[in-house]
Parts: sequence; structure tokens; C-alpha cells
Amino acid sequence: MPERPRRHPSPPSGAKRSGWRRPASPADTPPSVPPSAPRPAPAAPTPPDHRSVIDSAVYRDGRRVASPATLAETFRQLREEPDGMAWIGLHRPTQPELHSLATEFNLHELAVEDALEAHQRPKLERYGDTLFVVLRAARYLDAQEEVEFAELHVFVGPDFLITVRHGSAPDLSAVRHRMEANPELLSLGPEAALYAILDAVVDGYAPVVEGVQTDIDEIETEVFRGDPAVSRRIYELSREIVEFQRATRPLVGMLHGLMAGFAKYGTDEELQRYLRDVADHVTHTSERVDGFRQALTEILTVNATLVSQQQNAEMRALAEAGFEQNEEIKKISSWAAILFAPTLVGTIYGMNFEDMPELKWAGGYPFAILLMAVVCVSLYVIFKKRDWL
Repeated sequence: MPERPRRHPSPPSGAKRSGWRRPASPADTPPSVPPSAPRPAPAAPTPPDHRSVIDSAVYRDGRRVASPATLAETFRQLREEPDGMAWIGLHRPTQPELHSLATEFNLHELAVEDALEAHQRPKLERYGDTLFVVLRAARYLDAQEEVEFAELHVFVGPDFLITVRHGSAPDLSAVRHRMEANPELLSLGPEAALYAILDAVVDGYAPVVEGVQTDIDEIETEVFRGDPAVSRRIYELSREIVEFQRATRPLVGMLHGLMAGFAKYGTDEELQRYLRDVADHVTHTSERVDGFRQALTEILTVNATLVSQQQNAEMRALAEAGFEQNEEIKKISSWAAILFAPTLVGTIYGMNFEDMPELKWAGGYPFAILLMAVVCVSLYVIFKKRDWL
């Protein structure tokens, strides 16, 4: 299980820092340089002028002592501060920028590749003295009623902390100002800054949880109201909750991994209390998110049942309407047959033929009327017995 780094002791004041932040030794010194001379700092490539460097600062005893404008200047200022700490904030950095950081701080190439590519799951990995943390921040958008996720990568070393954001959340400037307002906490080193970032990410989940809870309440109302668009909204919210689970659930194991390394890495007791508090909040949030998914599953089942009942009711209404229509057709057809009989008789006797039987018969007319009446009455009786009339 990943554990937290321990802040290394500061090098002697006469020594300059290498990428590993350890004092130079005679074995590491080139033959042309006397063993007593300080080891020259590695040449770091000058990063391009890019706006991805949001803020870069060097701290000593929890207070900002320098605000370099470039990464190269940050490296130089840090070497001049034996007990200093660099906090570098980047937003979607370029490959040359990350490579310059990797050269200066000896970052592992796999971690640098993950920070460049993004789209990583939340995780915590250790590469020597460097801790690499991937977080998924979340923000609830009221206007769109949806959850926006952003990725945050954090490199934590003995005397540096580098944040790489791939989104607008969280607001790390507020985190930095909060820590700068508490020098005692920031003086505990990069671990304290990592705690503050974890706390900000976890605190950012609270409005998301409330927003999702409101959406679920609205969906329940829409389900029983019979809104036809509710199924699509349930599906979209379910996808957001799955993403939310992927962001929160791994954090529980990550923070327990950090807490497991308290004794081994000599973590300050104050930071231990802070991290335990963050772990409690993460656990509570993860449980609520799991409950949301279960609630949506139940709502979806209820909605499917209601839709099925509505469809059955509509089919029953259609069947009843069809039955009534058939009954009307039967009545119309019956009366049409009854009226057709006298029409047929009258049509036959209305033909103008000279040699026609019964044409000059005195009883022909009464006979035709009687025949029409008998046929009509017979048809009426037959249709009545069959409930067609």
C-alpha cells in the first residue's frame, strides 16, 4: 500500500541541491572538482514562455520568500534556500515544461507521462522519494444541472510540490492563500500542502452531493408525475454518479494508505489528525454516492413499472375503444342489411320490362310490401339474437 514520503534533512549550507535534493558526496563529484567544493547544479533546460505556470513560489519556514516568474528562476531560488520548499502550480503544461521539472526534481518518466496524457484513475504511487497522486475533482453546475469533473496531478517530494491541473477545479489559488495564512502548518513541508489540496478536493464534493440529492428528489417527483423525459434524465444522472464513484471510492484506499505510513515516515501528529478528518469526509461522501446509485436503480425500477402500467392502461383503453367501435360497426352493418332488403325488392319490381311476372297482378303491390316487411323483420330478429342491435 502506498505510504507518505518523509521530508529529508536539509543539506549543508555550503552545498547546492541536485534533482534528488541530497548533499553532494566525493563519489558524485567529477574528478576536476575538489571534493570539498559544492556540487554544481544540473543544467535545467529553460522552459518556454507559457501561461501554464499559474503560480510558482519558494517558501522558508512556511512563508513565501520568492515568487519566481519562470521555472528556471524557481529552480535557482530553491537551490539558494537550503531549508526552502517550492510550490509550483501548472495548468495543462507543455511537454518541455514537464520535462524540465522532471530533470530538476528527478521525476519518474511514467508519472510525467501520466501527467501529460491525463485521463487517469485516482491513484497514489511512490517513485523513490517522490509521491505521485492523481485526484478527480468535481464541481456541480447549477445552470446545466450536471457534474463537471477535472483531473489533478500532484508530485510531492522532500522539498517541492508540483500541481498539474487539467480542468478548472479545484481552486488551488484559494488553497495556497489558505496555507500562506497559516505559516505554522505550511512549515511542516510539502505534506501539509498535499493535505490542503486533498481537503479542498474532498470539500468540493459536498456541493456536488447536495446538487445530486436535489436532482434525485426532482426525478422522484417527475417519475410519479408521469414526465416522459424522466427516463433520459435518470440515465444521464446515473452516468454522472458512476463517474462520481470512480472519483471518490479510490480516495478511501489512498488516504488509508497514507495513514498506514504515519509511523514509518514520521508524519507530524497535527497532519495525522487533519488527514484522518479528510479520510472521514471521503468515507462519508463515498457512502452517500453509493446510496445515490442504489436510489437511482430503485427509481428506475419504479419508473419502468409505472411506464409499464401506463402502457397497459393505454392498451386496455385502445382495446375497449376497439371493442366499442366493433359494436358500432355491427349495428351499422345490421341496419344496412335490413335497409338493403326492401331496396332490393323495390329495385327488382321497379325494372321496366313488359313481360314481367306479377306486373299486372292486382295483389302485386301488397305482396311486395309484405315481402319487404317479412325480410326486414326476419333480419332484425336474427341480429337481435346475436346482440348486434
